[in-house]
Amino acid sequence: MISVGNNKDKGGWTVIQRRMDGSVNFYRPWDQYKRGFGNVEGEYWLGLENMYQLARNRKYMLRVDLEDFDGSKSYAVYSSFSVGPEADGYKLQVSGFKDGGAGDSLFYHNEQKFSTFDKDQDKDNNNNCAKKFLGAFWYNECHYTNPNGVYLWGEDPTLLAIGNVWYTWKSNWALGMKSITMKIKPVP
Repeated sequence: MISVGNNKDKGGWTVIQRRMDGSVNFYRPWDQYKRGFGNVEGEYWLGLENMYQLARNRKYMLRVDLEDFDGSKSYAVYSSFSVGPEADGYKLQVSGFKDGGAGDSLFYHNEQKFSTFDKDQDKDNNNNCAKKFLGAFWYNECHYTNPNGVYLWGEDPTLLAIGNVWYTWKSNWALGMKSITMKIKPVP
């Protein structure tokens, strides 16, 4: 069980997404998001099909760890996490938010299909959110978090909201995180 009152997460997690140094380009096509890319020791995306297979027969929880370039850290925990099958657009199901200081940026993304620049499944009828915000995610119309957006190396308002942002933590669309890690583990 996670102690939400501190930053100890007690292990047993499977990393599904990690940004930490800008070394991997996350602006990639659907097939790469489907199968996964990067290095498990560094910047990494597990793959949508792998997420679906992991969570389809077992209940999982999600933890998102954030760090900014000033060294401040925060997190969010969700007691329920799953990804639907490809036939349903790898739809995100996330609920049971517990705040570790980061706020709930995923509320807007719940029940959304995954979108990339070459597979637009978001709810914005006028834009492809992945193209507009240079990322790939479970976009709605478009986002409150863009963890697979451009690695900004801090605050950069040049092109608003293209970065690896988590809006509910700092209320700043231009503030990219030094690190964002999304990880899951079975619910006990």
